[in-house]
Amino acid sequence: MTDAIRAEGLVKHFKGSTALAGVDLVAREGAVLGVLGPNGSGKTTTVRILATLLRPDGGRAEVGGFDVVRRPHEVRRLIGLTGQYAAVDADLSGTQNLTLIARLLGYSRGDARARAAELLERFGLTDAAERAAKTYSGGMRRRLDLAASLVGRPSLLYLDEPTTGLDPHSRNELWDVVRELVGDGVTVLLTTQYLEEADQLADDIIVLDHGKVISRGTPDELKERAGAQVLQVRPADPARLDRAAAVVEAVTRSEVRSADGGASASVTDPAVMPEVVRRLDEEGIAVAELTLRRPSLDEVFLAITGRPADDAPADGTEAAPERTHA
Repeated sequence: MTDAIRAEGLVKHFKGSTALAGVDLVAREGAVLGVLGPNGSGKTTTVRILATLLRPDGGRAEVGGFDVVRRPHEVRRLIGLTGQYAAVDADLSGTQNLTLIARLLGYSRGDARARAAELLERFGLTDAAERAAKTYSGGMRRRLDLAASLVGRPSLLYLDEPTTGLDPHSRNELWDVVRELVGDGVTVLLTTQYLEEADQLADDIIVLDHGKVISRGTPDELKERAGAQVLQVRPADPARLDRAAAVVEAVTRSEVRSADGGASASVTDPAVMPEVVRRLDEEGIAVAELTLRRPSLDEVFLAITGRPADDAPADGTEAAPERTHA
């Protein structure tokens, strides 16, 4: 499998702040590269450089074998871009939006309408084709936005936090679309703050924090690198959660996290599980769930950075969202 995208030492500064501090990445052809990190980590800046919307202050990048600085026009012919915010015209219908983009890309009038109809059908929007985009639900507008980025049949697709603000059902629908595109051979660069999203879609992941790559690998490799399993206990009586958490902490001698009615802690010795069971029984705490599992990507991020993925405020170094398609 060849490399569709390769970047080496990307550096970008904004008003004295460093947005990227030497980012290296490789996206394999026909695969999904997940770029994971909190707000301000450099995700959008990286995408905008690879989409030729920003020039790097240092380093170099190639997309489809073309240098993004020296040969930007060739790069733009290969890519589609869907940003964090829908870029379609809210006053135009779905058909009008896609037809307009097709015409701008050089399609004849007839071919433009045929391409629009094809994409509207693929994204389940045929029934809403003649309605103004402003009447669409959030999930429908994101699907239309994604369809717009595919009008030119790109071989590489950049998705910059594409499911931000979507409900779980709409998010799952968009995930299915991405899987279909990859099945058709499209290379996808996906930036996201949702660790579950990276786990679901990405073949490879890089983790960014403050403009630097702090870890890379497949989802499974990152989980293995965290180095510990997770013991999770959920008491049958939610009122006993604090006491159950105290038992887990005493036995594992690890920091305990409580969420969703359960308590979890990292463990390096699976033999602690029988001891936890014995201590819970002594305390008279009935258990609804007791598991020993591999860490989630959220827990991996916590292990790597020392904080949850959603606990990092924006640092002001990210480029402003781009509301246009490459």
